[in-house]
Order: sequence, then structure tokens, then C-alpha cells
Amino acid sequence: MLNSITDGLLCCLMGKTTNAVGPLDSVEASNGYSFMEVKPGRILRVRHSMPSRPAAEPPEEPQAGGAERGTVHCKRKITLYRNGQLVIENLGDAVRSEILHCHNGSAEPNSTVELELSELAGQAPAGTPGAGTPGAGTPGSGARDAAPAKRRKRKPKKVINIDCKKQITSCKGTHGDVVLFFIHGVGGSLDIWKEQLDFFTKLGYEVVAPDLAGHGCSSAPQIAAAYTFYALAEDMRAVFKRYAKKRNILIGHSYGVSFCTFLAHEYPDLVHKVIMINGGGPTALEPSLCSIFNMPTCVLHCLSPCLAWSFLKAGFARQGAKEKQLLKEGNAFNVSSFVLRAMMSGQYWPEGDEVYHAELAVPVLLVHGMHDKFVPVEEDQRMAEILLIAFLKVIDEGSHMVMMECPETVNTLLHEFVLWEPETPAGDGQGEKK
Repeated sequence: MLNSITDGLLCCLMGKTTNAVGPLDSVEASNGYSFMEVKPGRILRVRHSMPSRPAAEPPEEPQAGGAERGTVHCKRKITLYRNGQLVIENLGDAVRSEILHCHNGSAEPNSTVELELSELAGQAPAGTPGAGTPGAGTPGSGARDAAPAKRRKRKPKKVINIDCKKQITSCKGTHGDVVLFFIHGVGGSLDIWKEQLDFFTKLGYEVVAPDLAGHGCSSAPQIAAAYTFYALAEDMRAVFKRYAKKRNILIGHSYGVSFCTFLAHEYPDLVHKVIMINGGGPTALEPSLCSIFNMPTCVLHCLSPCLAWSFLKAGFARQGAKEKQLLKEGNAFNVSSFVLRAMMSGQYWPEGDEVYHAELAVPVLLVHGMHDKFVPVEEDQRMAEILLIAFLKVIDEGSHMVMMECPETVNTLLHEFVLWEPETPAGDGQGEKK
């Protein structure tokens, strides 16, 4: 136990990666790192920075006339049919149009989005003849004229109605009720967020960034069940509940985006905004049978020296000395072959489908590195179409590790979104369609 504690302290103080720590009852070091025991023997390293504020900014007064600043009426009807068609009717404020205009300019307020859940499986895309009509008849079927109408009126598999008001406000570093959570993906560590953590800490924000189990300086259980989506999601729930305040902003990268989505769905009143960086499309998670990580552990262990090089080639737009140094400093892909395989095999989350994402009523910023070889830009575009309130920003010079490659650009985008608030609709502030 003494050796484990010593290794853990060295990890926090010197950046040494050991994956062997002991329970320290969440004692925080002077540099902001601590250990949090989420379950007996399951310990995560967490960086928690809470700047001292001599005088917190007082809460802002509501606007005159009864209209609350930044209030948005989120009204949406989601219909899922048995043939896999998803119909989304947006009935709320015009802020939907304002935000969607930022990434494709094609949506109108109170519009209807019709999508095929099977598009990614090679089916006809939405917008093709007959693709957006639930229950459309098949040509040449010989059915009577009334038959297609009856099929269109059949009962859907699931109907979800969203009708709520969200107050989306600017979050400044001087606000004591704001916390920023940073969650990394497979093979990374909290160190990949160094530029963002330093940037927001200097601006006065309270920031929290954990190492996932098996990553960075967190403990690495030698059992595959410790790395399933549900096990990791419960870890993130424990971290969130420990540090959350009134307004919480979640920032996730790659696989970490799924945990942000999970928390936003579980705590809609506490999650104020979400930022997804190269997170992919709104599809349910299923482990790939063809993945290199599903090879036998002995074979994967032999290949592991090549994995960091492969990740460098695929994760960065350029592969120079700077990128190699960033990969090393960020402890990216510096995990054991067992953890890698268990993480990839454990990515099973059938609930996280398009309907699950369409239910979110929280504003989302999507950041995509154009040269990302892991996540095509089309996936983030699809995510933007499904989400109720979404920005999509593409960084031409970036790739999968865009927050490390282009820190200034990413920090600016993140900060603008953190400060963003929608304009209150004219009139009574209810945001209803005229």
C-alpha cells in the first residue's frame, strides 16, 4: 500500500504514469491533482482547479417586462416508426434557426426533419423519393389507392414530446456557480487538455478533469468488466456529482463525448451546455468485430509498440517533431494493451441512439478537425442535424487531436460558446410561433 501511495503522489507531482495508485481519501495536492475513490479499490486521478475569487460577480437581474434573459422554449416532437424512420418536428423558438444557420443554413424554425435510422447501414438517404414518408407504399404492389394512406396512419413505435423552457446564459469565470468538466477518450489522459485547463483556469473558471480508469494515473483493474461503457459512465457520474454546481459545462473528446451525452441526459437541470470534439455521429455504441483491438491480447501486446506511431499518423494532421512531443506530453495512447482491448470491446451502449440524442434540450457546440481520419465530418454533420440546439465548427488545420494541434483556435471557440446566450424573443418572451 505504501508503494502504491508513493507512486500515486509521484504521478501527480511529476506527471509519471503508473496506473497504480492507492486510496488517498481524495486529498488534493497543491498543484490541483487528487485521487478520488469512486468505488472500493477503483481510484481516479482528478485535476480540480478552483481559482480564488476575491469578490464573486453578483447575479444578474432579470430583464424588465417579464422576459427572462436567454430563455428558450424547447418544443419538439420525435416520432420513431417501426420501419426505422425517424421524424423530428421542431416547434420551439426561432433560436433553432439562428444556430443551425451557423453550420448549414438549411433549417427553418418550426421545421420538420425526416431521417432514416438505417442510413449508415447503406439504405436510401433522407431526401430521396419516398425516404421521408412514413409507411410509403412500394411501387408495383398493386394495392388500392386507399392502402398507402392507411399505412401512413399506422401507429408509430415511439412518440416523444419535449416541451420545456431553458434559460441559457453567459458563463463567466467570475461566476461562482459555473464548473467546466473535461473528459478524454480512449488512450488519452487528462493531460491532453493541458492548454484548455490552463486557459480557463487563468480566466477564473473552476475546472475538473479526470483520468478514465486504466488511463493516466488512475488505477487499472485487470478485469475487462471494469472498462465497459456503463462502468466508466458510473465513474463519470460520481465525479460529476462530487464537483457539480448550478451551471455545469461538459467538454468531451472522442469517446468522452458519449459520457457527456449520458450526463446531459441524466442531469438536464444541471448540465448547462455541452461541447463535443470529434465525437462522431449520434449512433448507439457497439464494439466492432473487425477492430484490431479485438485480437488476442498476446498478439495485441506484440503490436503495441506500433500503436502510438499509428495513432500519431491518424490523430494528427501533421507528423513532425512537435506532434510527437505533444503525443508524449499528453500521455496519449500510453495505456496497456489489455486496457485498450477492454475499452474497445466494452463500447456497448444500445440506448445511445439517434432518439436518445434528439431528446437533449441542451445547447451543444460540435468541434471537428477536418483532417480527422477516425471521425468523418459527415458524422458530426449528422449529429448537428439530430440535436435540438447545435453549432458545428470545422477547423481546417486540425485533426483528431485538434485541441492539442490548434489550442488557440479551440480555446477561442470554446470560450465564445461558454459566453454565448441566445437573444430573448421579442414580445412576451415566450418564444411561441406567431
